[in-house]
Amino acid sequence: MRNWRAKTAAIAAVSALALVTACGSDDNGSDSAADTGNETEAGNETEGEGEGGGDLSGSIRVDGSSTVGPLAEVAAEMFMTENPGVMVDVAISGTSGGFEKFCQGENDMNNASREIKESEIELCEGNEIAYEGIQVSNDALAIVVNSDNPVECLTVDQANQIWDEGSSVSTWGDVDGLDIPDDLASEDLVLYGPGTDSGTFDYFTDAINGEEGRIRTDYTDIGEDDNAAVRGVEGDFAAMAFVPYSYFQEAGDAIKPLQIDGGEGCVDATLENVQDGSYAPLGRGLFTYASDVALEKEATVAFMKFWLENSAQIAETAGFVPMTQEQIDEGDAKVDSLTS
Repeated sequence: MRNWRAKTAAIAAVSALALVTACGSDDNGSDSAADTGNETEAGNETEGEGEGGGDLSGSIRVDGSSTVGPLAEVAAEMFMTENPGVMVDVAISGTSGGFEKFCQGENDMNNASREIKESEIELCEGNEIAYEGIQVSNDALAIVVNSDNPVECLTVDQANQIWDEGSSVSTWGDVDGLDIPDDLASEDLVLYGPGTDSGTFDYFTDAINGEEGRIRTDYTDIGEDDNAAVRGVEGDFAAMAFVPYSYFQEAGDAIKPLQIDGGEGCVDATLENVQDGSYAPLGRGLFTYASDVALEKEATVAFMKFWLENSAQIAETAGFVPMTQEQIDEGDAKVDSLTS
């Protein structure tokens, strides 16, 4: 989960915009409400209009990815301000942990930083949970190093050599093809990465090592706390980690994201390169999954439509890569088809 400073700043930004919108127009805008950082118990749908306007009511239980969590929190804040009769609870159990609950009917929606796995599909089918996934943002992973590290770019093969299962790389000098000074070459590689419940873990291992879950075991497992990886790299000249886009953007000059060469030359992890697909193979989509039962509730459908409609502002506020208009239109059409 992102740190409290970042979350507070995001909510404050949305709240400020809500105040301007409320004072200057009667149109529905981008707003913020009470903090959802503390998970509350999700109850049954309530009746009647909520105070302050809006005729939707009920509760929506959201769980899943720590990467998508900040997006969901901002979306929930904005939505609840316009619809005070609805409570959107956002929890974070990791993509895999969230799917385990979702496929047993415990949650209405599951945020995911990867697409659903075959084993999770089977679990949902076994419990007669029907669902659909909607992309809500673009994202990228980056391999990051200390800001004083002279390395600028890694090929996918070099990244694989470092991170693959059974890797014999123990120092920077063991990596084939790196032109580095002697003081770095002799340094032991210190590696940080997320745990196995993380969609970031699944995506990175598949993209770099060719198989989800395939990775060396002697790295520091930071669980769902990507900020721990940022802190580790910031404080160690020889450290390396892989983290989502929002975390290295927030870290600024404290760490350095490496360019990645997927076969077409070294490419920076910029917004434009993620959107146009040239930052390969570490660009990705972020998703939320809704169950068939959840989509029978008007509030859930309205929340998904709202998230898509305001996705650019939500992504910007939470520090992610906005979707293209084509992606937004595709998601909107998918929601319409699911609820028609």
